[in-house]
Amino acid sequence: MSALDSATVWHRFRGELRKAVNESTWHIWLERMGFREIDGTTIVLEAPDDVRSWAQTRFGRVLTACAETVLGPGATVRIADPEEAPPATPAAPTPRVQAPASQQLNPRLTFDQFVIGESNRLAHAAALAVAETPGLAYNPLFICGPPGLGKTHLLHSIANYVHDHGGGMTARYTTAEAFTDHFVAAIQGGDMEAFKGAYRGVDVLLVDDVQFLAQKAKTEQEFFHTFNVLHQAGAQLVLTSDRLPRDMDALEDRLRERFEAGLVCDVRPADHATRLTILRKRVAQDDVGEVDPAALDLIADRVDANIRALEGALIRVVAFGSLTGRPVTAELAREVLAGLYPELTKKKAIPTIQEIQEQACEAFGVSMDALLSSSRTQPAALARQVAMYLARELTGATLPTIGRAFGNRNHTTVLHACRRTTERMASDREAYEAVHNLLRSLGGH
Repeated sequence: MSALDSATVWHRFRGELRKAVNESTWHIWLERMGFREIDGTTIVLEAPDDVRSWAQTRFGRVLTACAETVLGPGATVRIADPEEAPPATPAAPTPRVQAPASQQLNPRLTFDQFVIGESNRLAHAAALAVAETPGLAYNPLFICGPPGLGKTHLLHSIANYVHDHGGGMTARYTTAEAFTDHFVAAIQGGDMEAFKGAYRGVDVLLVDDVQFLAQKAKTEQEFFHTFNVLHQAGAQLVLTSDRLPRDMDALEDRLRERFEAGLVCDVRPADHATRLTILRKRVAQDDVGEVDPAALDLIADRVDANIRALEGALIRVVAFGSLTGRPVTAELAREVLAGLYPELTKKKAIPTIQEIQEQACEAFGVSMDALLSSSRTQPAALARQVAMYLARELTGATLPTIGRAFGNRNHTTVLHACRRTTERMASDREAYEAVHNLLRSLGGH
């Protein structure tokens, strides 16, 4: 099925689903589901854990009915984990690539809905400036920061603004992984000209998670040329990543240099006041009913990891109140957070290097002696490098201090371990997940 067909199916399915449920259910639960692909007669969606399990249990029949309305009798729906990689498909002749479709924009993600705080003020101002005057303000604009802090929201805001107020200018939003997939499909389908036209013929190109371009030599080369063509033509480029360009060691120097040539700004975790404002705005926007301000204050205080977790906590508390018929009070919020987010009942302190070593040993199945030894065999070497990387990320300890804690190694060994771990995370999804699971268990982002 072509990209255009997929977009049409998703649009119709989403419309049918919205008509089939009430406004509260739509806004609190089902609107958060996204489209992944059409697999035969199955519409594959993706959604966070809390939405996925609830939607499958309570709305399975409704989802199927909507799929059958769009695709015909026998159609089904599957809801996948967003973190789950799509299954590999067997090699087959690839259809000609007409023009890779721009990923669907979320009309709710606008500048009006973005909550500004000290943690994101520069990034917001820069994003608004490039939306108002593409190619003239900051080019490229590079926004970096941990997941879940609003980088994607800003990209969608820019694209929506250009579409609404750009006087006919075109904006394309994509992710680095989608760019790679389209590039590979274009090569296999023998239609690189259509691919180049789709990405090089726009006024604004917005690319999410550019760290995933690393160690994909041909894709990096194509993106480098796309970047140059657009930049020389005066088109605006906006890029996001989970790290600074200078920390993207696995990326080619010439790309890093271009990423740093414009404005680089970061987004950081929101403070309590900003988190509270985000919750208030979400309550008003979704019209979820009466919510005790003390409940919002409690959620804002407890959930400080990122905005996705914050909004997810609000949804769970409101849904629990709705399903049990109880008012959404601070007491209810405390009960729900304690049951569903037990790790939030007590905020974690900064971990020690020894705690990081112990967690790494457990995660990779090695002993502490092996971790601290001179052995270069796996998995001890991998566990050691990851643990050094986490010690640098989470503790604020100097490189020599970290080296001494790992069997009196010198600072260059620690630096090498950090670079190798960064490279693995950029090129290996399993390594990326392993490190981020450890980060979460240690109280990091």
